Amino acid sequence: MPLTSKPLRKLGFLTIGLFDEADPRRGHESTLQIIEMGERLGFDSAWVRHRHLQYGISSPMTVLAAASQRTSRIELGTAVIPVGWENPLRLAEDLATVDVLSRGRLNPGVSVGPPNHYDQVKGALYPDTADVEDFSHERVRRLLDFVRGEPVTDFRGVEGFEVFSDRVQPHSPGLGRRMWYGGGSLRSARWAGEHGMNLLTSSVVKAEESEDFAEIQLSHLRTFRAHHPDGDRARVSQGLVVIPTDTASPEQRVKYEQYALQRTPRTATPQGPARMMFAPDLVGTSEEIAERLASHAAFREVDEVAFALPFTFDHEDYVQILTDIATRLGPALGWQAAP
Repeated sequence: MPLTSKPLRKLGFLTIGLFDEADPRRGHESTLQIIEMGERLGFDSAWVRHRHLQYGISSPMTVLAAASQRTSRIELGTAVIPVGWENPLRLAEDLATVDVLSRGRLNPGVSVGPPNHYDQVKGALYPDTADVEDFSHERVRRLLDFVRGEPVTDFRGVEGFEVFSDRVQPHSPGLGRRMWYGGGSLRSARWAGEHGMNLLTSSVVKAEESEDFAEIQLSHLRTFRAHHPDGDRARVSQGLVVIPTDTASPEQRVKYEQYALQRTPRTATPQGPARMMFAPDLVGTSEEIAERLASHAAFREVDEVAFALPFTFDHEDYVQILTDIATRLGPALGWQAAP
């Protein structure tokens, strides 16, 4: 029997896709193999992070295009694409293309704000417009319009032998309903709801009304749904870090516990000027993790998750963790694997 009042309906996982600078293909291949394995285990979704000028996935649409040809059922998502690095029109074309290739399985998650280390990168990224670029929610609104088929130009017709459209092509009709916003504040949660997006919550939130992580996340969830056209039916996915140890080796258990221990101090109080709160990593048997999730105020109000894999583990660790999540933790939360 599930330990929560609401059985888990959709189970996903999130990976950063690390690679060695001297051998990047190996890391990308590992990510694709993990996604293939996730489909075999019955996961509903696989999500990739986005990292620029680091040794993680910098081009998620390229990776997910490849994954779409090596899988047939599992949904493919991004958590998240920082649109400050992107031209919304070009990104809309890439999203629609991958959605078509995957037969409607893409779940693009995005976020706003200036690119990381903007002062250092702006000369390369926006050499002529760095001081006037708009990194607000307006950038996402433009992306939504383009994905949903709003006109981009006032010209549509034939010019010589070429045919032109006035909206982004290809157009994938269902993609607009599968756009996600990665939000960690009340303002972002409200904006995502007002614009009919889905909400991605993670292990990081902004401490605004409380210093209790679960209470903060719950307030974001309820604010989002209160302003969404679908109300309580609006989709929310939670992305905590969970590390089940049921079939882990003794060496892996020590490794996992040390990883969580090193990250625990940042969970005690808000961090930095932005007052960011971090959720503790959940390490233990699937039964222990399920019990802790059952007492998590925000988890009790979601029926979708995309559990985050730790950044720095090895391929074999991910195989063990995902297998335990699919075969032990998921069922303990009321989830049933996809056929």
